Amino acid sequence: MTTSSPAGTTLQTKTQSSDDNRLKLLEATMKRHQHRPDALIEVLHKAQELYGYLTPELLISVAQRLHLPPSRVYGVATFYHFFSLVPPGEHNCTICLGTACYVKGAAAILGELEQQLGLQAGQTSADGKISLLAARCLGACGIAPAVVLDGQVIGHAIPDELQTRVAELLK
Repeated sequence: MTTSSPAGTTLQTKTQSSDDNRLKLLEATMKRHQHRPDALIEVLHKAQELYGYLTPELLISVAQRLHLPPSRVYGVATFYHFFSLVPPGEHNCTICLGTACYVKGAAAILGELEQQLGLQAGQTSADGKISLLAARCLGACGIAPAVVLDGQVIGHAIPDELQTRVAELLK
């Protein structure tokens, strides 16, 4: 792994080559923010957008470039639900567990999907086909319970219909 904090140096981790265009794009984001520590969340968003998830090597590199302790970067990455430290599945299913959705049965929906898929919320299937996620609130309270399946919001989710849709995705 090669990382260095002075501006203008190349960010490289053992899992990425120096000619990887994603590194250049991430470097540009950090440079635009003058490698300031207060740009951490935006930099992590960009890193996840580019790589799909945040690897330990990537978190360490970001910490060094933004002059932050790795523990702080890891803490931010694990605190916010929109950051992932594991590769996402080919398909993603996010169940809202906000108050309105919870009251209308979201926990039961999540439980049934966990049983169907053999996963817990926050896990990806061993074959990488699907990730099952839970969110505190999706902002779709008027159509509770809400689920996001591959980027499509499903309102007034019905457990049986949702299980069928998920099963069809996995065929």
